[in-house]
Amino acid sequence: MNGLTYPLISPVMMHIGFIDIRWYSLAYLFGIVAAWFLILKNIKKYKIDLTKPQIDDFIFNITLGIILGGRIFYVLFYNFEMFLSSPLEIFALWHGGMSFHGGLFGAILGIWYSAKKFKCPFLLLSDLAALYTPIGLFLGRLANFVNDELWGRVTDVPWAVRFPSGGYLPRHPSQIYEAVLEGLMLLIVLNFLWRYDWVRKRHGLISGAFLTGYGVFRIFIENFREPDAQLGFIFSQITMGQILSLPILAAGIFIIFRACKKTSA
Repeated sequence: MNGLTYPLISPVMMHIGFIDIRWYSLAYLFGIVAAWFLILKNIKKYKIDLTKPQIDDFIFNITLGIILGGRIFYVLFYNFEMFLSSPLEIFALWHGGMSFHGGLFGAILGIWYSAKKFKCPFLLLSDLAALYTPIGLFLGRLANFVNDELWGRVTDVPWAVRFPSGGYLPRHPSQIYEAVLEGLMLLIVLNFLWRYDWVRKRHGLISGAFLTGYGVFRIFIENFREPDAQLGFIFSQITMGQILSLPILAAGIFIIFRACKKTSA
């Protein structure tokens, strides 16, 4: 049978008493901590008028938004019938089930609340968050690979992987595609742009670039990713991930054009 053998890796890194420490949880945790540390480094390096306590509060607000938004969107758009029959499953985060699009929406609310509280530009805070969001995306997609989930469609490419939960059929390792494009590639491009004073002065340019890049990459990779079993294709060969990514792409392009027309004070 064609395809690489899936490396069996336990989704649980370690057990502490009755608590399971999972790779997926650690991906979220490390991504948030890394962003926290790097944002603090940035405000000092570029003399951005924000304090450490404000950044601490900012990170907390974003984290809360990611968790609530990611879970709520997953319930509403990806598995509503199951949660309708078992409502308490909504709170069982350890069983998995998070939507990036929902997490993004929740993070935006967290940024908006922080900007209002600190009386600082919303787009400045969103740029700082966008710079390092790809770290969490990169680690999260690697965790999806470890969890043997969100694999791709059946294929005959030489690098296809035979996932156990995918019926041991050779499939696109779409989690790796997403980790490289939505994670590593976006991280490199955004931080390269941030080095330039012209970019930093145009609040929103980094945010727009992130949204545009993510939208393009996600829509593209969905062509290789197996649609969620409970949803299938929404119509023709279009997936829910592609539908939810279209407004993200449109918003990103709009924000870029707006930022390029106006220089922030």
